Amino acid sequence: MNTLDQRIVSCLVTNARSSYAEIGKVVGLSAPAVKRRVDRLLATGVLRGFTAVVDPEALGWGTEAFVEVHCQGNVSPARIRAHLEPLTEVVAAYTVSGAADAIVHLRAADIHHLESALERLRGLEIIDRTVSTVVLSTLLERPPTPDS
Repeated sequence: MNTLDQRIVSCLVTNARSSYAEIGKVVGLSAPAVKRRVDRLLATGVLRGFTAVVDPEALGWGTEAFVEVHCQGNVSPARIRAHLEPLTEVVAAYTVSGAADAIVHLRAADIHHLESALERLRGLEIIDRTVSTVVLSTLLERPPTPDS
């Protein structure tokens, strides 16, 4: 990925609805040249797709928590993922270093919904114990940028 590609990605991060012509004006390329580069960035996995950014609170899912998951024995990441996928409240999950086997990001409609989701998470056969941290407010949230 060169500087031109980084500038194209920056334009898309700022506004993924920008036309190739609009991006071309910013980076100094024709619309077809921008399209070729975007296609290549998609093919190589630099860009994974385009999506709308939705405010979860506006959809009624404003309560969230991060949960340390400690598994019983040695459980593979694939098996952890397979058990977490059916839980619709799980919006992200990560394997981590340290005492926990994974960190799970949960979103729910309210504290009662969150409690229910935590109970279902704790009820999974692979889970030994969890440590939950409820989010009070978001201080900073930013998308990755190629300029960093």
